[in-house]
Amino acid sequence: MTISTANETPPMGGMGIHDGVPDGSDTNAPTSDQGQAPAAVRSAILELMKYGLLEQSSKPNLYGATLLHRNEVNRVLGWLELALRIDDVRGLAFIVVAAMPDGEDDEWSHPLVRRQRLTLEQSLLVAILRQQFVAYELEAGVGAGEARVALEDLLPQLRAYLGDLGSDAQEKKRLLTLLEQLKGHGIVSDVDQQERVTIRPIIAHLANPESLANLVQALREVAGNGDFRGTASEELGE
Repeated sequence: MTISTANETPPMGGMGIHDGVPDGSDTNAPTSDQGQAPAAVRSAILELMKYGLLEQSSKPNLYGATLLHRNEVNRVLGWLELALRIDDVRGLAFIVVAAMPDGEDDEWSHPLVRRQRLTLEQSLLVAILRQQFVAYELEAGVGAGEARVALEDLLPQLRAYLGDLGSDAQEKKRLLTLLEQLKGHGIVSDVDQQERVTIRPIIAHLANPESLANLVQALREVAGNGDFRGTASEELGE
């Protein structure tokens, strides 16, 4: 499984430009219209460039400005061959590469974006988290709010596929390590005081449901045979 991130990964792991703005060396990009853009629009674009996404729940004013001026935002992003996507039901705005190739093509490139392969264990946890996210939306409704899951609910699912490490402490450490790695991609929040994580809505767009379902089924079959030998060094392509 692969995801796209900035060449310089920002704190939340989104797609964008390091420090939020170009380095000023591009003399071909138009500048006159930028000076006329509302301050809120410029702030929204910089936020998108820095983190790759905007959530209504955390940045309502910037999210609102993005919706109101989406054509202007898209025009500016278009100079960098990027595009804006809006999930208004979940309150999410995010950046994608404007002309993503069709099908399985590992040769595409973008000067501001790099592809990163998730390890097998990371991909498995994404699959588990997406199942939790879908279950939450089925019960509460799409865009109903923050989907939280307790660590104690994730531990037995990981154990079922990855095997028993021999101690609860080691298994919890494995889970926390994986969650920290996924947090860098903006998929989950920090673990809170109740030992829960919030599954961010971007997971609905980063994770291919069919690929994740196939992964879970394959690991279920392998685990049933007792032949699983997965390690953190394995990689899975979508």
